[in-house]
Amino acid sequence: MRERREVWTAGEEYERYMGRWSRLVAEEFVEWLGEGDGGGYRLDAGCGTGALTAAAATHGRARAVVGVDRSAGFVAAARGAVPAAAGFVVADAGALPVRDGALDAVVSGLALNFLPRPDAAVAGWARAVRPGGLVAAYVWDYAGGMGFLRCFWDAAVAVDPSAAALDEGGRFPLCRPEPLRALWSGAGLVDVVVAPIEVPTVFSGFPDLWEPFLSGQGPAPGYVAALDADTRVRLREALRAALPVRPDGSITLTARARAVRGRRPESGTDPAGPRRAHRPDDPRRRRTTVL
Repeated sequence: MRERREVWTAGEEYERYMGRWSRLVAEEFVEWLGEGDGGGYRLDAGCGTGALTAAAATHGRARAVVGVDRSAGFVAAARGAVPAAAGFVVADAGALPVRDGALDAVVSGLALNFLPRPDAAVAGWARAVRPGGLVAAYVWDYAGGMGFLRCFWDAAVAVDPSAAALDEGGRFPLCRPEPLRALWSGAGLVDVVVAPIEVPTVFSGFPDLWEPFLSGQGPAPGYVAALDADTRVRLREALRAALPVRPDGSITLTARARAVRGRRPESGTDPAGPRRAHRPDDPRRRRTTVL
């Protein structure tokens, strides 16, 4: 097996692999938040190709929406696909370039599991919102709610037992409700709520499901890219045999995300703690900001 790569950079490939389902979940997530949540300045941390940014700009009541992502490729794809009401910045979602309390809401879609320090990221998001401001996110339920990925990894392990170590269901504990709740509470956020969001994933046929795994975008495609040709064919056929194919050749599964939301306390207490408090005149904290 060749060296495994995990890549999140190419917008077009990501759209076919995961983006089409991400957009369905983003719209459900914005509806779950409600029209009154974060109706001023909202930032999408780890915006990717802009699924959540677009939903917030189109269906929400935010005065302005900014998407932030480290991948210039994703940001370029988002700029070409998202309404002009939204703006985009290439920056680190784990260290937002915004002033303390500058935002009414920070939201994030499907990014938490890929940040090196989710706890520090959420604490930074809490810092960036005003007292009473909203911090909310969602992640895929890799443990059991992602039908096509569950079928993929089960087939992969049957062909190559070492693939079990790469299964997102085991690698990403934040796909479960209690770790998400603890992460939000640990950042000093209150009124924390965790809920499932489920959407259908309908594939026109096996190629529509399999070919995105050849893109190299993400953990599972990165695993496929590292396989030798013979093992890749064996995996493809094992996956094909495991799927519930309808008479017309289509495949209907479901994808579940876990959504979490909370608010910065109204008391004005810095949820990131006194050592992280920002003073505008402190030269150690001077940086370029987007808000």
